[in-house]
Amino acid sequence: MSKQHEQHTLVRTLALGVLSGGRSGTPLAVLALNHDNKALKGDWQQWKAFSTPLGRGLLVASAIGELIGDKSPKAPARISPMGLIGRIGAGAFAGAALGTTGSRDLRIEGAILGGVGAIVGSFAGWAARKLLSSSGLPDPVGALAEDAAVIAGSVKAISAS
Repeated sequence: MSKQHEQHTLVRTLALGVLSGGRSGTPLAVLALNHDNKALKGDWQQWKAFSTPLGRGLLVASAIGELIGDKSPKAPARISPMGLIGRIGAGAFAGAALGTTGSRDLRIEGAILGGVGAIVGSFAGWAARKLLSSSGLPDPVGALAEDAAVIAGSVKAISAS
């Protein structure tokens, strides 16, 4: 693997982390839906969460549940300690998975960048939603825009080989 390809992979793991800060389950669900993508060949495709129909189904169902639940006024803040821990874990898991797609195993680096990216994405997303709400835009509209951005960004980060 060339140094440039390694850097590209690490940038993608960071991007998945940032996106996990917006919707923790979406990057993992997009990975699950791409488990047979030969362009993404890596050890992650053998991990039980991605290699079994049950694992993939749970990842996708979790992401859908989060997309729906986020619209509730009772949804906890993403920057609460429990919200951050979940997002950091999801970002680290997605980053580790994507880090296995090259000839050199970058799962540790990917996990670190994914976790750090999730922190950044959590606070950036929280600030963006607050800004949109204060401008008079109804929160569900901002949430739907964030959903679309995270889904599109996840697809792009995962497919950009």
